[in-house]
Amino acid sequence: MRIVIGADHGGFKLKESLAKFLKSKGHTVRDVGAFSEEGCDYPLIGYQAAKLVADKTCARGILICKTGIGMSMVANKVRGVRAALCDREDIARSSREHNDANVLVFAANVVSPAKAKNILKIWLKAGHLGDRHARRVRQIKEIEGLEYEGVKKNRS
Repeated sequence: MRIVIGADHGGFKLKESLAKFLKSKGHTVRDVGAFSEEGCDYPLIGYQAAKLVADKTCARGILICKTGIGMSMVANKVRGVRAALCDREDIARSSREHNDANVLVFAANVVSPAKAKNILKIWLKAGHLGDRHARRVRQIKEIEGLEYEGVKKNRS
């Protein structure tokens, strides 16, 4: 699977660990930064990764910052992205099964590399359940479309 991964300086070490882990499992990893622990702006990295998921260049994405909140906010601004901040295996599974999340977000200050790898394995394996959950994901997409159309109209 093609997976994009990105982090700010606070998530750099965890990103490096997860990228290596993903490659060892046979995934193709596209790393969009950060490339060191030097301070950087997370919105630019989060946006770049989210766009690669939205345009289907990458099937899934992983984003990391200290709290996970900033990256979640940025990724969820991109049309077609459903980013989920997960710190437990059950939440990660549910984010895929119920919400068809396509971006997994980690808080580097909360999850250890070992815990993140376990969460990631479950998240990658889980699939969307469909049925009533598909209806709800469709509703999310409709709301997203309404917001997108509203922005386009306001710019005209």
